[in-house]
Amino acid sequence: MENNENKFLGTEKVSKLLLKFSIPCILSLIIASLYNIVDQIFIGHSIVGALGNSATGIVYPITILSMAFAWCFGDGSAAYLSLCQGRKDTKNSHISIGNNIVITFIISLIFVALCLIFMEPLLSAFGATTVVETLENGFSNSSMELAKDYFTIILIFIPGYMITNSLSSVIRADGSPGYSMLATLAGAIINIILDPIFIFVFDMGIKGAAWATIIGQMISFLITIIYLFRTKTFKLNMSSFRINMNVFSNVIKLGVSTFITQLAIVIISLVCNFQLARYGAMGNLGPNIPIAVIGIAMKVFSIVINIVVGIIVGAQPILGYNFGAKKYDRVKETFKIVSISTLIVGLISCVLFETIPNAIFSIFGTGQGELYELFAAKTLRIFLLLVAITCFIKMTSIFFQAVGQPVKSAVSSLARDILFFVPLVLILPNFMGIEGVLWAAPIADLIGLCVVVPLLVSFFKKINNEEVGTAKEHATLKKSKPGIIITISRTHGSRGKKIGELVAKKLDIPYYYKEAVSIAAKTSGLDKEFISKINETDDKIHSLYLSSTPVKYAITAQDKAINMIADKGACVIVGRAADYVLRNRDNVINIFITAPLDYRVESIMEMYNDTKSDAKKNALKSDKNRASYYKLISNKDWGNIDNYDLCINSEIGVEASADIIVDYIKNIKK
Repeated sequence: MENNENKFLGTEKVSKLLLKFSIPCILSLIIASLYNIVDQIFIGHSIVGALGNSATGIVYPITILSMAFAWCFGDGSAAYLSLCQGRKDTKNSHISIGNNIVITFIISLIFVALCLIFMEPLLSAFGATTVVETLENGFSNSSMELAKDYFTIILIFIPGYMITNSLSSVIRADGSPGYSMLATLAGAIINIILDPIFIFVFDMGIKGAAWATIIGQMISFLITIIYLFRTKTFKLNMSSFRINMNVFSNVIKLGVSTFITQLAIVIISLVCNFQLARYGAMGNLGPNIPIAVIGIAMKVFSIVINIVVGIIVGAQPILGYNFGAKKYDRVKETFKIVSISTLIVGLISCVLFETIPNAIFSIFGTGQGELYELFAAKTLRIFLLLVAITCFIKMTSIFFQAVGQPVKSAVSSLARDILFFVPLVLILPNFMGIEGVLWAAPIADLIGLCVVVPLLVSFFKKINNEEVGTAKEHATLKKSKPGIIITISRTHGSRGKKIGELVAKKLDIPYYYKEAVSIAAKTSGLDKEFISKINETDDKIHSLYLSSTPVKYAITAQDKAINMIADKGACVIVGRAADYVLRNRDNVINIFITAPLDYRVESIMEMYNDTKSDAKKNALKSDKNRASYYKLISNKDWGNIDNYDLCINSEIGVEASADIIVDYIKNIKK
């Protein structure tokens, strides 16, 4: 019987699927951004005005540094949970999440301690000054004092805030995206309600904004923790919280791209704020107005970019499934719709930024002075001049991630921000003054586009050259009888396939090798060749490739096919990590076949006509990729004798090796 799970992703109208998946993502991301934006709106209208917004703009990137760890562990745990769901692994999934909570908590305590000890130099590095400024309303203070007031309170609940954010992705991966959005929405609403009460009614100023924020975070935290008692695919117990670095190392590998992305934001903010404070102080703006303005501009931009991210993140399952199924026409159609949507959002934003910048900034406070208003208008018009291109670059990065291209994803994401924008921010002000910081963004956008377009052209040229819509030959399940299932893992060139085929013939039971892949393709709708190569790829970022959407679909399909084969009865299954997939069955014998490297090199030369050097290189590369794949899905070491019932050195010959296995099986039966 065919399993039609996910097949609708390859048949339903793309536009309809995008509406279904993208709208919840967009809403969730916009709600999440309210935490940061609401504070700035109310602070801007309070007595602390632009000075207060400057202070929060200084603190914000430092809190992003804490979130880099939280989101790294959270996204890594979510990706690991998805892999565990696919292979029905209930043993390691709860450990990864329990360890996530414990390690996030430990990191948060270290972060808080370091921030309290080095608060002044840290705030100073991000642009805070001790210079006392007087606003037009008569309020006087320094950005350093206000930032310290705000940051000291925010630090109180950083541990809970980090845990909440680290679990948000996990909750979504557990099949409850609505619950995750509810937790964020509840906190945001509380923050919105309490901000005017604390800031204006209780006259607490910037401290009131900080207290409103952490109380909202507490509500989100409580709702998130309650979910841990009603999870769907994992259950936490005391053992979940014992540190297991074998499991958690995989979580870190899967979440490292998120960490790098967030770290890039911190670096950008650090460099921007430093240059703005430096060159602002040289002119009549002073150090605080530029930082306050750029902070607001970035918050406004975050709304735009979150809409775009919501669109492409919603498209990820559609792109992932159809790429795995080699339905490239649907991949291109999805990309086209997402690209057009992204450009429309970007162009509308650009028009608003160019025509009504002061109206946008007035939302965050009025009466800040003529210098503030002039620089605010200039910032939106120059800094976000090519916001449509910025959005397109970000969309492209996530697109590459969705179709299992992590190297292209990393290059397109980091090139614009780190390779181009940061150096331009450091160089241009030497010639243009403070405006150089603003012009760095659109120039970086143009150069970044020159990097992204060739990557896209190369990708689509490659898939256009591949055969599309080819009729696939599918193997069928073979008749069998009750008995022992034999799984054979082997090093490349050890002749494990031939030995397995001979064992099946001697025992008169079915033999499965590529047939398992064909069955997986038939039942899932994915492409046979794509499934076949998931444990053979030599991608430069292997763990990220294996955690990508199309590969997760392929792993799930393959595991289901292997279980279907095992349900039919006795058989021999070669490769595909079948020993781990069938680990919970009592009638499975796991065998590992290897041989000295010289013997394997000779075998590869004979089988594939490779040169000696190529044969050796291919043997080592293939074994490395198989080990990496096995480690990620099982958290065990491929080839470790403790994982197998029988290990054989096939140098003794194919026939002799097969006879040993057959004798072993017959003795077990007795």
